[in-house]
Amino acid sequence: MTNIPTELLRTLVAVVDLRSFTRAAQSLGVTQPAVSAQIKRLQGLLGTDLLDKSAPGVTLTTAGELVVNYARRLLSINDQILDLAGPRPTALTVRIGQTGDFNAAEISLALACFRARRPELRFVVYSGWIDTLLRDMREGDLDLAVWVSATGPALETRYYWTEELVWLRAASTQLDPKAPVPLVSYGEECVFTRSALTSLSQAGRECEIVFTGSSVAGLGAAVAAGIGVMPFPRSHASMPGVMVWEDAPLPKLPEFFCGIYVRGGAEREERDLLADALAAALRPGTQTAHHADADSAPAVAGAAE
Repeated sequence: MTNIPTELLRTLVAVVDLRSFTRAAQSLGVTQPAVSAQIKRLQGLLGTDLLDKSAPGVTLTTAGELVVNYARRLLSINDQILDLAGPRPTALTVRIGQTGDFNAAEISLALACFRARRPELRFVVYSGWIDTLLRDMREGDLDLAVWVSATGPALETRYYWTEELVWLRAASTQLDPKAPVPLVSYGEECVFTRSALTSLSQAGRECEIVFTGSSVAGLGAAVAAGIGVMPFPRSHASMPGVMVWEDAPLPKLPEFFCGIYVRGGAEREERDLLADALAAALRPGTQTAHHADADSAPAVAGAAE
């Protein structure tokens, strides 16, 4: 009788859940060729294609959908049997703060891949101003802070890098040169908004915040509707109905800094590894990042802006 190795099924489920061979390889701690070889071996054992090669991305065949459903059940039973041998590691909660939600998708992907290797981890992610996040970190209520700043890090940080800030608009948006520039924004405390206000002021252009939102989805919808223009990172500018205004009749916006602070103390090494995973997901490939040795990166003790 033929037996199907559970690692082949686990690889298939990872590819389907993460929608990528590369991401599945990262989550499983193997190479992409190894993932491809395991999928090929599984298809050979079953005598049928599980992935539709004619469709874009990761698309299951009819047989593949059935196999994935059965694989989830089998893996669940496998894990339950392992539980009989002893308790699972105690759940550990990691608290992550971020200044804004514009990179929420990348953070979630990094956490999903990290948790595939450490299933006992639980995550709490919330947004706040940098001063609030650093206060929480000083008091031991926050493990990592993913931040943005116009001036760069003032303290030791695990990673920091720069990104380009650009103007976003709807395709039909035009500006009256005699009227104030209408801004869509997170609010005046947002580093993107402050950079835009400073640039416009230096250029002698009046402006007004005509829409304030609390989420990327809401801000993108406002720009797409033509309510106003928005300063935003180029690396995250892909939104429905929104485009980068390359030749905008507006002043060029400055670059801004991004980074990851890690709380010191016990289990620092584990938090550093998570910071590494977050940095790999967040940094644009064309940017240069600076890495601080963990031994030279003390716990955060003040504001970065």
